[in-house]
Amino acid sequence: MNDKKAQTRERILAAASAALLQRGPAEPSVGEVMGAAGLTVGGFYAHFDSKDALMLEVFQQMLGQRRELIEQMDSQLPAEERRVLLAAFYLSRKHRDARDQGCPLPSSLGELTRLPEAFRAVLAEHIELMSAQMSASPEEADKALADIALMVGGLALARALGPGELSDRVLRAAKSAIV
Repeated sequence: MNDKKAQTRERILAAASAALLQRGPAEPSVGEVMGAAGLTVGGFYAHFDSKDALMLEVFQQMLGQRRELIEQMDSQLPAEERRVLLAAFYLSRKHRDARDQGCPLPSSLGELTRLPEAFRAVLAEHIELMSAQMSASPEEADKALADIALMVGGLALARALGPGELSDRVLRAAKSAIV
């Protein structure tokens, strides 16, 4: 792929990432994504076969970036301490209020049943890999799964409530449950 085509593709991926974070993978249109990238709809199919193909690639890329962040955590820390540190970041006001960056799961989960099976396969792989990163043994893997569910659910609920005391309480309660 030549440099200009690769740069254009990256612009489309960046615009699609922002759209996915704000509105999930199903709702944004090709026109909306291309407009946000400063491009016309006509050029879309030179880069992607379909909107689902674009959003699946973005979804997979974003989840991979989340796992890379976990990978950067100190591997010498016990798994429980890594989970507590991760929860402290994930369930923070800053992460809740960051609409243009962060985890795509809270905005995407409700739509996955209406999207191609490949989205659920990507999610399943991500959850398996993430729980493995957050645990040191098979016994800890189930605890990690519970922590992931609590973090994603807590963040989704806090974002839905918006900034405010109840939202802050949800974040604090979810964090305190991860020990």
